[in-house]
Amino acid sequence: MTETAGAIIGVDIGTSVTKAVAFGRDGTRLHAATRPSTLLRGPGGRVEQDLEEVLSGVAEVVADVGSALPGPPAALALTGQGDGLWLRDARGRAVRRMISWMDGRAAPLVDRWQRDGTVADVFRHTGSGLFPGCHAPLLAWLREHEPEALERAAVAGYCVDAVAQRLTGTVGVDASDATLPFLDPATRAYARPALAACGLEEAAALLPAPAPPDTVLALDSEGAGLLGLPTGLPVTSGPYDLPACALGSGVREVGDGLLTVGTTLACQVLTDRVERNPDGEPAGMWLCTPQPDRWLRALPAMVGTAGIDWALGTVGASTGDLETLLDSSPAGARGVVALPFLSEAGERAPFVAPAARASFEGMSLAHGRADLVRAMCEAVGYAARHCLETAGLSRTPAACGGGTRSPGWMRIFAGILGRPVRVPAEPEVGAKGAALVARAALGDPADEEQWHAGYRLVEPEEADRARYEQGYAEYRERVAAARARWAG
Repeated sequence: MTETAGAIIGVDIGTSVTKAVAFGRDGTRLHAATRPSTLLRGPGGRVEQDLEEVLSGVAEVVADVGSALPGPPAALALTGQGDGLWLRDARGRAVRRMISWMDGRAAPLVDRWQRDGTVADVFRHTGSGLFPGCHAPLLAWLREHEPEALERAAVAGYCVDAVAQRLTGTVGVDASDATLPFLDPATRAYARPALAACGLEEAAALLPAPAPPDTVLALDSEGAGLLGLPTGLPVTSGPYDLPACALGSGVREVGDGLLTVGTTLACQVLTDRVERNPDGEPAGMWLCTPQPDRWLRALPAMVGTAGIDWALGTVGASTGDLETLLDSSPAGARGVVALPFLSEAGERAPFVAPAARASFEGMSLAHGRADLVRAMCEAVGYAARHCLETAGLSRTPAACGGGTRSPGWMRIFAGILGRPVRVPAEPEVGAKGAALVARAALGDPADEEQWHAGYRLVEPEEADRARYEQGYAEYRERVAAARARWAG
C-alpha cells in the first residue's frame, strides 16, 4: 500500500492552469486537482492576472487534494510561472493587476535597448538576456506610464513569492526566480551595474532578497485559513517552474536537458559553470538551482503548443485531429516550411527579437491542411533544437508538458534532435520537482532513483534523419534572413 503519511502537496501555479499533486514518500502520485486561470488581455500586447483569483485557485486545488488525504500533509511545496512583474504592498496586496511574462507592452523599449547596447551590457553582468515580459522593461514602462503604481509598491516580485507572501507573511524570492534580469547567478546577489544599465537603480529597493537554498517557511494564520491547513505547516517557495520541471523530470547530470512542450517551449541544460560570453547572443538565462555549484542554462522560447493550436484552428481542426494530420503528411511536409513565431511579444530565445513573426512558405494548391499543421510542428521542433544546441545539450533529454501527449509530435522532436527523448510517466513534473526540493529542505531527501523510475523512451526514426538535418539547416538560414528583416 502506498504510504500517505508524510505526503507533500506540490502546487504548480501555471499561467493558464493551477495544479496540485500529493506525492507519497516513494514519489507515487496520491491525489491531484486542477483549476483554470484567467488571462486578462488588453491593447498593446497587455497580458495580466488578478492576484486574488490566483490565490483562490491555489486554495481550491490544495483543498481538493488535502481533503483526500487521511491527515494534514507534511509540507506544501510551491512552484509556478516565472518572470512578469507581480507588484505588491508590504502586506502582499496587489497595487495593480499582475503583469504576465507573456506581456508585450514593453517590446518597443526592448527593441531600443537592443540597438543602444543596453541588452548586451546587462548580459555581460548577469548572463541573462532581456525580453518584453521581464522585470527590467516592465519596471521602466511603469515608471513612465504608471509611476503611482511603483510609488505604492513595496515588493517587485514574481508569481510564486507573491503567493508565498500571502500564505506565510514572509517576503522573499527563490534565487531561480530572481535570476532574470538582475541577478549575478555566480554570487546569487543582484548586480548593481545591470540595474544601472537599465536606469533602474532606484528599483533595487523593491527587489526581495534571494532566499538561501533549503529555506523553509510556515503558514501563518491567514494562509492557514485560506487553505484549511494547520498554522505553522512547513512551506517551501520555489524553484519556479522551469528548474522545478527539470528537477522533477530527472535532470541530474551535467549535460542533461529538458524540453518543456507547453504553451511556450522551455529548453534547459544542466551545467557546472556560468559563462558570460559578450560575443554570444544576449538571450536566455543561467538559473540557480538548489545546488550552489549547478546551474541550468535556460532558453525559454515563445513558440510551443499555442502555435499548434493556432494552426489547427486555422485549418478547421482540433487537437483531437493532430495525430491523423501528422500521419497524413510525411517528414518535410511535402516542401511546406514555417517560421513558428506567433507570439505578440516576438521571440526571446535563443535570440531576442520583439518584432519576430511567423510565416509559411512553399505552399501550392497541391498542399492540404495536414502539410500546414506538420510544417508548424516541425518548425517548433527546429526551434527546440536551436535552443538545446545553444544551451549545450550532450545527453538524452527529457520532455514534459502538454505537447508530449502527441506521439506523432514527439517522434518529430526525436527525429529533429537526432536523439531519443525520455518522457516521464508523471505528467506534473513541476509539482514533483517542488516536492523533491521540499523533502530535501526538510532533511528527508527522496530516493531519486525511485522517484524517476517511470518513463517512456521515444526513439528517432532513422529514415527521417537526413530530411530533418537538411530541414534544420534551412530553418536556421530562414531565421537569419528573417532577423535581418525584423531588425529593419
